[in-house]
Order: sequence, then C-alpha cells, then structure tokens
Amino acid sequence: MDFCQILEDYLLKSPSQFTPVRKMAKLGAHYVRLTTFIQATEDEDKVLEAIATFIPEEIDDEDTIFNIDETRGFFGNPIKVVNVEIKRSKAVRQFINYFKELLSEEDRNYLLKHLDEKVDEEGTFYVRFNKQKAHLGDVEIDEGPDVIQVRIKVKAFPMRKEAVVKAVKEWLEE
Repeated sequence: MDFCQILEDYLLKSPSQFTPVRKMAKLGAHYVRLTTFIQATEDEDKVLEAIATFIPEEIDDEDTIFNIDETRGFFGNPIKVVNVEIKRSKAVRQFINYFKELLSEEDRNYLLKHLDEKVDEEGTFYVRFNKQKAHLGDVEIDEGPDVIQVRIKVKAFPMRKEAVVKAVKEWLEE
C-alpha cells in the first residue's frame, strides 16, 4: 500500500480529529503614509508623540521616511506638516497588523459602514484619528479638523476600488 492510500484510509476512519483551517484575511499594502499638522499654538513634541502612537515599536527608523515641512496658513500663521511614510514590505506588514489591533470594535464597525467612502479610485484606504486623544494613547476615529490621517495604499487584483473595498472588508471582519 502506498503512502497516499494509507493517508486516505486514515482520514476516512477519523475525520472528526481534523478541523478545517480557515485562511486568515491579510491586507497587503504597497505603502502607508501618516500625516498631521502642527499649529503654531501646539507643542511639537506632543504632536510627534501622538503620531508615534500609530507606529509599532518593532519598525526601525530606517524603515520610515520622516519629514516636517513648514508652510503658512490662510492668515499667515506658521503651520508644520508632518509626514511619516513606511514603504518596506516587512515594515508595512508590521504596521498593518498593529493598526488592526489599535482599532476598537466600534471603530471597525464604523469603517465597515463607511468603507466605500474611505477608499478612493486609486485603491487608497483613508482613516482619520483624533490627534488629541492619540497623544494620550487613545486611538479613536474622528472626522474633525484636528486629526492624524492614515493612508494605506492597498494591494488588490485587479486594482479597482471594488477589489480594494472587498479586501479591506474581509480584513476588518476577521
């Protein structure tokens, strides 16, 4: 008797010992970008701490591109634009896993309900978080003006909005 026959006989005799393995939904992404603004009245260190809330500790500094651009607001007030970009695939995967852990059940439900609005035609998934709460270590989705924006350029095939929405939905529902 060959090995395949032995295995088949074994499986037929004791199928209750085996449980089907459910494939985990993973979200693939090309890159992640976090953006926020530092107003002249804000403490720069506190804003940087808030954005750091979203970066897992295992991501090395060389895996991120970090810059601050200085500009002026409508009334001439100084504003700094903070951008953090993660491009290396291992670091992007680490971010995606950590990001999902940060989301409360309420925030996941909110994203699922508004998912079509949160994905653009180019396949980017947008989520905005309350900057003040992030500084305190509390992650909460917020649609207001004082936010940290997270943009995830999702990998999907074919690269269409519908495919990205489906991939994000499966990932959030798991």
